Amino acid sequence: MRLPKPPLPAPLLIGFSGGMDSTVLLHLLRQHARPLRALHVHHGLHAQADDWAAHCQHICDELGVPLEIVHVAVARDSGLGPEGAARAVRHAAFAQALGAGEILTLAHHQDDQAETFLLRALRGAGAEGLAAMRCWRPFAGGWLWRPMLDWPRTALHDYARRQGLRWVEDPGNTASTFDRNFLRNQVLPLLRQRWPEADVNFARSATLCAQAGDLLEVEDAQALARVQPDPHTLEIAALQALPPARRARLLRRWIAALGLPPLPSNGIAIIECNLLPANHASNARFDWAGARVQRWRGLLHAGRILPPLPQDYTQPWDGRTALKLPTGDMLTLEGADGFDTPVLACARRGGERIVLPGRGHSHALKHVLQDTNTPPWLRARLPLLRAMDGTVLAAGDAIVSAHMAAWLATRGARLQWTPLA
Repeated sequence: MRLPKPPLPAPLLIGFSGGMDSTVLLHLLRQHARPLRALHVHHGLHAQADDWAAHCQHICDELGVPLEIVHVAVARDSGLGPEGAARAVRHAAFAQALGAGEILTLAHHQDDQAETFLLRALRGAGAEGLAAMRCWRPFAGGWLWRPMLDWPRTALHDYARRQGLRWVEDPGNTASTFDRNFLRNQVLPLLRQRWPEADVNFARSATLCAQAGDLLEVEDAQALARVQPDPHTLEIAALQALPPARRARLLRRWIAALGLPPLPSNGIAIIECNLLPANHASNARFDWAGARVQRWRGLLHAGRILPPLPQDYTQPWDGRTALKLPTGDMLTLEGADGFDTPVLACARRGGERIVLPGRGHSHALKHVLQDTNTPPWLRARLPLLRAMDGTVLAAGDAIVSAHMAAWLATRGARLQWTPLA
């Protein structure tokens, strides 16, 4: 058995568990004349975890491969289940350890691909999900490579026996309480009795779904560019002109690109029914897992749910140093050493008025915010600056009173409000 050459001539990092699959991969990777190092993730979930780490160290020492052992803590209440939580922290450890341009190499094989395809089909996945595991894709600051996806586990086992390799067995692999183990130990053996080529065909279906997904991705990217004024917004009218299936794909792609949690199973339907048809004055919204999609002025806006500035917040500020607000936002005075007299930073309470530059009378701050297209969720976080007599001097950094604007202009200074990302 020989591995294909990696798609790029870069250093390799192998995820080494000490099991049979990764032991075979480590043995084969040594045939490539390039830098190679190993990473063992110590989950601490089993009594033998320390022994497994010691075994990995011994094997790597024998082969002359540098090994890093990373200890992680698996959250019991993540909502991902034991398997999902362990996988999440493992991939986080891989991402942190991977060097720029380095190739993370994992030992998944054809049987793993069949299991992943079935698991995702049972969860109602679309083409992207049914594509299962990709042989090659970007990952963290480098790449992820699975060179053994076309090989069945039996071929790896035969190679390991012929080479006299030593590996550890995880007793948890026999516990069919886990979904993947249930498929591996009970469902797939039964399917193979009736359809001996079941694993090959599942893997082939995953490949076909990956190809279909790639074609759809190109079209999705083009369609998204046509309806997206900026990363956080979509034009509702342009979105509604698309077929429903395309809209659903764009919404999921948009949410993923923003780094927000995936939409729940009913998320698309709620957006379709409650946000897209709403009238232009509507501020309809949908919240899930700390994220929010909301309609405002003909656009869909998406982002994390951030707390408002507490209404009772009041803080004297001399402008000499940056002021951190309770929301995590920052106020700074740039270009001046400080105000002549301290001002009060506070929250909006309603009814405020402000005299704008070039105007002889005051305006309701509420109307000024509407006229300047300040979104409602930013208004709730907006810090006001008041003089000690209560006069409104500024709202954030974009709305500045005539008095404050003149003071800033004479000093070549400016206010800077930096909302939390």
